[in-house]
Amino acid sequence: MTSTAASADLISRHHDALEQALAAIRKRSYFSAFPESPSPRVYGEHAAGEGQAAFDGLLGRPFPLETAGADGSVAQERSPYGPELGVAYPRVTTDGLDELLGAARRGMGQWRDAGPALRVAVCQEVLARLHARIFELAHAVQHTSGQAFVMAFQAGGAHALDRALEALAYAYDEMTRHPASALWEKPGRGEPVRMEKTFTVVPRGVGLVVGCHTFPTWNSWPGLFASLACGNPVVVKPHPGAVLPLALTVQVARAVLTETGFDADLVSLAAEAEGEGLAADLALRPEVRLVDFTGSNAFGEWLEQHATQAVVFAEKAGVNAVVLDSTDDFAGMCANLAFSFALYTGQMCTAPQNVFVPDAGITTDQGVKRPEEVAAGIGAALDRLLGDDARAVEVLGAVVGDAVLSRLDAAPERGRVLVASRAVTHPSWPDARVRTPLLLGLSVGDDQIYAAECFGPVAYLVTTGSTAESLQTFVRTALDFGAMTASVYSTDPGVLSDARAAALDAGVALSENLTGPVFVNQSAAFSDFHGTGANPAATASFTDGAFVAPRFRTVQSRRHC
Repeated sequence: MTSTAASADLISRHHDALEQALAAIRKRSYFSAFPESPSPRVYGEHAAGEGQAAFDGLLGRPFPLETAGADGSVAQERSPYGPELGVAYPRVTTDGLDELLGAARRGMGQWRDAGPALRVAVCQEVLARLHARIFELAHAVQHTSGQAFVMAFQAGGAHALDRALEALAYAYDEMTRHPASALWEKPGRGEPVRMEKTFTVVPRGVGLVVGCHTFPTWNSWPGLFASLACGNPVVVKPHPGAVLPLALTVQVARAVLTETGFDADLVSLAAEAEGEGLAADLALRPEVRLVDFTGSNAFGEWLEQHATQAVVFAEKAGVNAVVLDSTDDFAGMCANLAFSFALYTGQMCTAPQNVFVPDAGITTDQGVKRPEEVAAGIGAALDRLLGDDARAVEVLGAVVGDAVLSRLDAAPERGRVLVASRAVTHPSWPDARVRTPLLLGLSVGDDQIYAAECFGPVAYLVTTGSTAESLQTFVRTALDFGAMTASVYSTDPGVLSDARAAALDAGVALSENLTGPVFVNQSAAFSDFHGTGANPAATASFTDGAFVAPRFRTVQSRRHC
């Protein structure tokens, strides 16, 4: 068991980072604890090569990890860039869930009694160890999600670590909002009535994290570390196509738990074969009291309807809107939108999909631009951005799965092709599936098409009768079908005011007049709230107090003194 001195040393080691994170969540100003540049000037001359070698050493063999209740192994990951990874993981089926969940619960009492400060420090140590393996993690994210390497390093490594630390800061803040003990005195005749009261943070139960294919770390780590810090054991059920990044996460967490005197099974990996439905089986278990999920509307809604014994934190699909009214930088607007459509081939829950433009066009610094001219401007910007294949692949990455390709191939029949998609040859990975964005023309009456998410590199230019109708349509689709982001371009203060009000009505984060190096599909930890829980796209936000507070309860005891 961890000694008092060792516990104090661990808490002290991570104290400054925690205090900085606590200050950042209150100020909402820029803060990052983990450098996002993979430059050797930041990480050292040998870090990249050592990370590549470590990743290569994992391929084609069993992953060194134990899972209680596992039976046999499963290996089915294929990189969107072409090669099979060949990594075999302990396979969990329904028959092993009693053992898996029993092992997860075994160490709960000791972990609860460790208290918030030590639990958070242990979690911070896990983040520090993951950071030390960031290049290895980046390759694992790249070759499971299809993100380009730099994006995998940033979004799957540094930014995911920041989001995890943000969740720890919120968890610590909420758990320490009240004192651990208090002396209660009620005045009366003679001596006052005195009682000593103790308030203990207790976990809710087992947390289940259901990983997604596109952002296996960024979307999973906030819930994982929030649950763990609040005293809950966590079972990580990765997407069958993106196991490796979360297997590395679990491996590091188990090692740190063991070294600090806690039960390693407080964190476990539940890998399955494609189509076995393990997430649904786990989610209905009475031991599971918390579920973190990122993925489809269908399964997210199923979880909300059926996993009634648990608190469900779900990020689902949405239809993100851009409202065009006017701009004083037409070229900058088109370039910004082009990059937002192209980044990671549109495979982001924050990527724009519906661009609403009045039939009469928009006023710009280049004169009035009618809808077809807006489309031409976006097309030209995409050509500049993606015209060179070697450069294009570093923006686009690779298509994560066959379903995305199928949607892209079928999409041209649903509207007027304004900007065609093309295949791009990757200079290093000839079997990589790389495509540029498709832009289709629709009218406002085609809501049966644009009101549903078309996940991947498909966007719609939707003509409306006016900017007011564009805003009304944006609000309606967001409230009915969900949205994670919205964007508006206007030089009219009145329109901007209306757009802010519309975004509040829709419960959607709004970006205004982005023409520079910030894009609507980017979300900065410690400052931007990712998701709101105020429309159907998500039931929670990364990260606020509501994301962590349901993961524990405070139980008191009292005595005369």
